Amino acid sequence: MPSAFKQLIEEIAGEKAPGPAATFSSFHIYHAMELMAEKPIGRSKLASKINVGEGAVRTIIRRLKDAGLISTSRSGCKLTQKGLNVWREFQAVFKKSEIGDNELASARFNIAFLVKDRGNKVKSGLEQRDAAVMAGAKGATTIISKDGHLVMASVSNDVRKDFPEAASQILKLLAPEDNDVIIIAGADAPIEAEHGAFAAAWTLLDNH
Repeated sequence: MPSAFKQLIEEIAGEKAPGPAATFSSFHIYHAMELMAEKPIGRSKLASKINVGEGAVRTIIRRLKDAGLISTSRSGCKLTQKGLNVWREFQAVFKKSEIGDNELASARFNIAFLVKDRGNKVKSGLEQRDAAVMAGAKGATTIISKDGHLVMASVSNDVRKDFPEAASQILKLLAPEDNDVIIIAGADAPIEAEHGAFAAAWTLLDNH
């Protein structure tokens, strides 16, 4: 399912059309769906929340509607039953949480994404860090739950021992299981931190 979700979102984000290249990405599609899953939201408020212009948000709404994932009314945009089903499948694999200051999260705003059962996809963590930085974060830390321990490649074989505050927050907020991956990204603004964490986590969902 994760690969199918990624393919669906990337198709919506990357649809080819005449004119300039799109000014939004898979993250903005995800974030729009997240907001619509909570309650109906108007176009202007959606544009403000996901940090895109009016033209981009109109395109996002049109593409989500064409895909049958949302409906629009005077109360705003909301997920259809199909959209809700897709969103629930996504939530079964991705879990998000704000993270407070700790040894591994020192930016003004820090967001953590847990990705279920993807520890085997992590090599050194550099790919995830680079993706986060390209998305606007200051950096990202990748942690794997392995055999009852939290591990950081080339840094720590026991995060609970070496970074106790970070480990405490991760275990309390995200409750990782074996082979889960936790990515913490930090930035000067909340949406940049979330975009960075999402981009890093997105690298772990392949299409194989």
